[in-house]
Amino acid sequence: MISEGTIIALSTASGSGAIALIRLSGTNAIHLADEVFSARSGKKLVSQKSHSIHLGEIRDGESVIDEVLVSVFKNPNSYTGENVVEISCHGSPYIQQQIIKILIEKGAITAKAGEFTLRAFMNGKMDLSQAEAVADLISSENEASHQLAMQQMRGGFSNEIKNLRQELLNFASLIELELDFAEEDLDFADRKELENLISKIQTVLKQLLDSFAMGNVIKKGVPVAIVGPPNVGKSTLLNCLLNEDKAIISDIAGTTRDSIEDEITLDGVCFRFIDTAGIRETQDTIEKIGIKKTFDKIELAAFVLNLVDSKDYHKNKSSLQKDLQKFKKQYPEKKLLVVFNKEDQIENKSFPEFIEGFPILAISAKMNSNINQLIFLLTQHFKLNPTQNQSIITNSRHFGALHAAQKEVLAIQNGLSNGLSGDLLSIDLRQALYHLGEISGEVTNDELLGNIFKNFCIGK
Repeated sequence: MISEGTIIALSTASGSGAIALIRLSGTNAIHLADEVFSARSGKKLVSQKSHSIHLGEIRDGESVIDEVLVSVFKNPNSYTGENVVEISCHGSPYIQQQIIKILIEKGAITAKAGEFTLRAFMNGKMDLSQAEAVADLISSENEASHQLAMQQMRGGFSNEIKNLRQELLNFASLIELELDFAEEDLDFADRKELENLISKIQTVLKQLLDSFAMGNVIKKGVPVAIVGPPNVGKSTLLNCLLNEDKAIISDIAGTTRDSIEDEITLDGVCFRFIDTAGIRETQDTIEKIGIKKTFDKIELAAFVLNLVDSKDYHKNKSSLQKDLQKFKKQYPEKKLLVVFNKEDQIENKSFPEFIEGFPILAISAKMNSNINQLIFLLTQHFKLNPTQNQSIITNSRHFGALHAAQKEVLAIQNGLSNGLSGDLLSIDLRQALYHLGEISGEVTNDELLGNIFKNFCIGK
């Protein structure tokens, strides 16, 4: 998984640019750089202080490759915990290739994907969940996903899990000690205190597991299904939200026969809007397939915009109520907003604030009326509040480990309630400790590390 020796890679994007950055990490990183770098000051890099920058030239023998800036970071005060050198050169692909080539000839090894961050983890500069957050930070495309990645990089929930794991480990040690003195029938672990700790862990695990649904959609983009009968204005609303003619608009019912999707970032959150086929009774085979897809999209959506024609509300009121009752029964946790469209075409604009517990908003997609209010109602559900210290998980590996830990913690709780003996309790305690340790990397293996770091970019 991890190379021996000094690794090298281009850490900026490949191709031409104003500047490029080449990174070395390892015991001999500074000595290798000294072999090809000639400082204006005439001094060697090994004699310089950590966190210092030096102007000079990269040379291949007598030939000057480029004028560069070289940054020196001495262990353990570097990103990887090793000696690190970063060469800022001009962004010519030829220059980049030549510098990397001559350093490899001097003994550097080409870095694998994510190897710099892997070394940082192995050298205790960050835990495993923080290392994973590095990849999330690089791939973040909006304010919300950036915020979640930064929170996790700073420790996020992993610090809380580590502290709880340590407390649980202390109790596990005391119970193991009881087993060594089984003949004396001594109790070293206070069962009441252990019950309180288990209850506390259960609460934390439930909060984290419940946060995954929100964290996952924020990270990947919030899917919003726009549903309703034909000709209610679903495609017009999609075009209005995207500010482009994405969907075909027509007065002919059933124009949209397949789902149309596009993404847009609103108030720092990425939304994936899905225009669906109008729901109605039809004999058209193609339209039937489109309607089936509509229900599939509702299933996958984190938020549903149920469009209603304002002109038809009063005559179809009971039908709408029945549909919403059915929706609530089928999707009790799913968020839905009832949107009365074409409000510009009616005189009586008085609508109830709620129907069957779902909020109501009157808009005109065609006239762009109340669209800002619609966006506000959407974003307030998924907008992160930086003043709140709420931990949100976005990683499916963390979710799996937390779910497994919750199962073991529940077994401990049941064991304590039933007066289970220490030797049996210790089995569940070990398993709970194992799964909690998987999150931060206190428990790991090469296969797990390989799966995590294979998706990193080279040079990070």
